[in-house]
Amino acid sequence: MDQNLLRDLDYIIQNKKIKAVFQPIISLRNGSVLGHEALSRITHKCSINNPEILFNVAGEYNRLWELELLCRTVALEEAFKYMVPPYNKKLFINVNPNTMHDEKFKKGFTKEFLSKYNITPNNVIFEITERNVIMDMYGFRATVDHYKGQDYKIAIDDAGAGYSGLNLISDISPNYIKLDMNLIRDVDKDSLKYALIRGMVELSKVSNIYLIAEGIETYEELSTLINLGVQYGQGYYIQKPDEKILEIKKDIVNEIKDLSFMRNIISQPNIISTSIKNICTATPTINNDMLITDVYEIFKRNIECFGLCILDNELPVGIITRESLSSKLSGQYGFALHQNKPISHIMDENFLSVDYKTCISTVSTMAMDRSYDKLYDFIVVTENEKYLGTVTIKDLLEKTSEIKITMAKHLSPLSGLPGNVLIEQKLMECIENYLNYTIVYIDLDNFKAYNDVYGFENGDIILKLMADTLRNEIPEGQFVGHIGGDDFIVILDTIVNDDYFNRIVDIFESEVLNLYDEDDLDRGYILTNNRQGKLEKFPLLSATVVTINNSTKKYNSIYQLTKHLSRLKSHKKSIKKSISSIK
Repeated sequence: MDQNLLRDLDYIIQNKKIKAVFQPIISLRNGSVLGHEALSRITHKCSINNPEILFNVAGEYNRLWELELLCRTVALEEAFKYMVPPYNKKLFINVNPNTMHDEKFKKGFTKEFLSKYNITPNNVIFEITERNVIMDMYGFRATVDHYKGQDYKIAIDDAGAGYSGLNLISDISPNYIKLDMNLIRDVDKDSLKYALIRGMVELSKVSNIYLIAEGIETYEELSTLINLGVQYGQGYYIQKPDEKILEIKKDIVNEIKDLSFMRNIISQPNIISTSIKNICTATPTINNDMLITDVYEIFKRNIECFGLCILDNELPVGIITRESLSSKLSGQYGFALHQNKPISHIMDENFLSVDYKTCISTVSTMAMDRSYDKLYDFIVVTENEKYLGTVTIKDLLEKTSEIKITMAKHLSPLSGLPGNVLIEQKLMECIENYLNYTIVYIDLDNFKAYNDVYGFENGDIILKLMADTLRNEIPEGQFVGHIGGDDFIVILDTIVNDDYFNRIVDIFESEVLNLYDEDDLDRGYILTNNRQGKLEKFPLLSATVVTINNSTKKYNSIYQLTKHLSRLKSHKKSIKKSISSIK
């Protein structure tokens, strides 16, 4: 027994020499914060100098329960201190599975214990590491079921770090799986890791288990994980652990949104609004005073280099392509004439440069409008007039084609609004992220009767009118979709009720009157056969709007959400019908 280690362990526990730091776990779809992992740090200088050693020593001397209780208590106290109560994000707490199975843990970690910190069980996730050997799996499964029944959530930590991960996933069916940082490291370069994570993404889809990538340290790793479809992430690239709860940097959030945009996760794929930044690559640059002979050597060493952007104090002042340099240096005296001159002497100053916010469609038009000799030159992208990167014509054409294909697959050809694939993705995002949202179902009343009398072409005009009205009246950045037929959906990132849409309904119902004959307008109804083949009076077109939000009720699935909307719509339509019949 090492008396020094035991003495230091006792001192740390008795004097509460532990502090909590928090690292955010964010959505890889829109950068919103899912929650924070609470990590423990030692505040006393002693022979135990890191948390891993501390927990190993506590396990060896049978003090694990006391240490974990201290760490949990400190984490909850700090979460309450730095976050506006009640805490509505997820708090991830590391728990040794054998400690969790202990009766003392069950008695100590109760709803009453959490209520002191204004934290509810559904916002607490127990992180169970697969590195720890579970002694009694049967009893542990019962413990997990016990906590799930109380609305706690379970995450498997360090998945991919050990050898029993799949068995553990199968045994306890967690809510989250945290992919170990060793699996994430260099995933953009390692095809085997890429394939493994792709398999985990497929597993998450069929099992309704969300993935969290740990230890993201580079933009390339982040980009690869988003393209693979991993739902959440954490790591130094996003934010380092800190004692305070900090906002996620806007640059990181914007990067995630940009990357997600291209994957059709959070935004409708529209070539009109996709910025050139989404396909911009940071290629090598040179200074305008570099000698031509040195530039020639760069091209000679790198056969894949198509061209270089030339800078003067970070500002693009010219470009040089491999072909143009070869042309200048060819001939009997070409090399001798230019070799000792700076590249500025022969660079092309008349090049295409665009701001990173410029949409792809505009850049495509500008590129194709160039003279034939410049038609295939690369495009320089700037941010605040400083060099950001380049785009080749090949990349521009490929991405344009890709977006157009995606548009054709996922947008309604009639209204141009996102269809059911993107609607389902947006609904799932609402359910997953626990942020404020309102979902609005809009249904046109008596649309079939209008179609029967005025024909499908006029019916299509009605649908386009509703789509245009929603586009014009719904604030920019909010989601508008076309479910199909005369059904539309709006998803807002704020809490509103049905009255919010009164203006939109009034605009539509006023405009739609222009699409009736005068006789029908005078009568106030149209006459046509109903579904039973009997002649019936149908009122003029109107819109039924119902809304739900997550301010009072939480939805756990798209089915539960849409079922509630359908019930509300049916109820409101029956009320409108009864009022109409009284008139």
